[in-house]
Amino acid sequence: MEAPYRGLGRCVGCFWLAVAFDIVGLLVLLLGVFVNVFFYDLLIYAGAIVIFLSLIWWVFWYSGNIEVPPAELEDDVGLLKKNKGALGGIGGAVRRLSSRVSSGIRSSLRRNGGAPGTRAARTQMSARGPSVASEAAAQVAVAMATMTPQQDTPHTAVSSVAGCDVKMPQTTTETSPA
Repeated sequence: MEAPYRGLGRCVGCFWLAVAFDIVGLLVLLLGVFVNVFFYDLLIYAGAIVIFLSLIWWVFWYSGNIEVPPAELEDDVGLLKKNKGALGGIGGAVRRLSSRVSSGIRSSLRRNGGAPGTRAARTQMSARGPSVASEAAAQVAVAMATMTPQQDTPHTAVSSVAGCDVKMPQTTTETSPA
């Protein structure tokens, strides 16, 4: 079957965007090299970045124009032909092995509560009880009293942390008259 697309292929917009990015990037880069301005380095870097970004459009254009015959796609998307058999030959053995390994991993993750960094694993770990790290990360409430400059005797604030009283010396700050 003959492809109805000629010349630039299906992704003409990506092609022209890539060409435009290349031209603009080259112009900005050459301005930075040959024009005597104080921000020449900015122009050189900006031109190089725009040329680099044109690679995205070139990849889109190229990958959008790849022709794959439908016969080659049948196996990739699970449309095996009837006469080949569902799981025959070396490909079938590899497919069965892959299926067993992936289902084994999936079932072990379900038994253990998910991967270590997932939300389900964290909630399951927190349901088991507080750990040493979570106790250390708990917030500590500290009560402080204000002291005016006229008071002569320093007062100490008492804070109750985990059932024990801790005496903290009072600190003062000096302020300059405004």
